[in-house]
Amino acid sequence: MNSTIVTFPDGRVSGRSEIVLAVPAGDRHGLVVAETPFHPLDHTWPDQPADRGTIGGLPVVDCVTGAWSADGFHLGEEIPVRRGAEGWQWLVVHVTDTPLPVGAAVELEVDAGHRTALSTGHTACHLAALALNSALAGHWRKETALDGLGHPDFDQAAITSSRISPNGSVDVYRLGKSLRKKGFSADGLDLDEVAGEANDRLKAWVAADAPVRLDVPGPELTARRTWHCSLPEGAVSIPCGGTHLPRTSELGAVTVSLSLDDAALTMRTTATPPA
Repeated sequence: MNSTIVTFPDGRVSGRSEIVLAVPAGDRHGLVVAETPFHPLDHTWPDQPADRGTIGGLPVVDCVTGAWSADGFHLGEEIPVRRGAEGWQWLVVHVTDTPLPVGAAVELEVDAGHRTALSTGHTACHLAALALNSALAGHWRKETALDGLGHPDFDQAAITSSRISPNGSVDVYRLGKSLRKKGFSADGLDLDEVAGEANDRLKAWVAADAPVRLDVPGPELTARRTWHCSLPEGAVSIPCGGTHLPRTSELGAVTVSLSLDDAALTMRTTATPPA
């Protein structure tokens, strides 16, 4: 198999499949099935944490990306190439404390509540990035790449890390010399004003009950999926391998806060889903 078949882009949280491979995962056991609903941690851009749940009734203590090439098997951070590189097999590895035999048919169950919380955090993260782009548009002194809503794409130009958490995220952006050369000026940057403008936009987008979907070109782990959201200002698309809510109204409320430290801007996004 060149890639594990994944069903999490369709919102699946359960399935049944056959164990096709067992690999070492440190002191634990890595189990690979032909098809899985589990979202693994991506080694290339580890923004969304792995799903929780069970495989064959055993707790999945971690779920990571694995890759096989002519020089052997690599797990997680040990993988030396980006996901989807030619000549590699790409696998979802379910890590357990107890082994299961290759060839066994097993039930796979994802913790649905945890998945929903991560999907909430990821959808809110994308909307927050778009809102931040809009709020910072006046700080660009040169033409630069635009986001899907026609605003200078600060998020893509400056981001250094993004971490999704249940019902939220933390994104860190560099504000150093390289960004200044691209035309962004932090002079007169009022964080409270920027956050306020972003929060007003987020409130309107949640109230709009905008539909969200993933474009899934194929069932393989390596498929290049795209997040789409039809906002009042227009439809926007962002490459994304994570999971999401189907509508912005399901976020309940989304707010961001901003802080600045050592030429790094940190945005903390919090969603408060409706009861």
